[in-house]
Amino acid sequence: MATKAPAKTAAKGGKKKTFKKKEKKMVPVGVVHVQASFNNTIITITDPMGNVLSWSSSGSLGFRGSRKGTPFAAQQASLTAANKAKESGLRTVNVEVSGPGAGRESAVRALSTAGLENYQGSYADSA
Repeated sequence: MATKAPAKTAAKGGKKKTFKKKEKKMVPVGVVHVQASFNNTIITITDPMGNVLSWSSSGSLGFRGSRKGTPFAAQQASLTAANKAKESGLRTVNVEVSGPGAGRESAVRALSTAGLENYQGSYADSA
């Protein structure tokens, strides 16, 4: 008959590891880059220095094929990115739109729906 291996003890000796929580940057002013192509719309929200706070695209939300290029898909992508960025304390944004896509206007409108104020001016005013 085969011998049994000794059972491992459930309790391990030693200290419990402690981890620091990742600190969220609080950024009140940012820049929204809307890249609207015919096939997709990509929304990137950055701080004034260009560091990405959040991003979303129509394709990342599950829209496939020709539905990725629709204004509704762009609106949903914009709302998703804006809600993620609001967790970083973002309140006012400067919007930069590029590309010929159908989602240009609806993406910008969705930002105000999400509660981000469109800021017209230079960043020197906010610093």
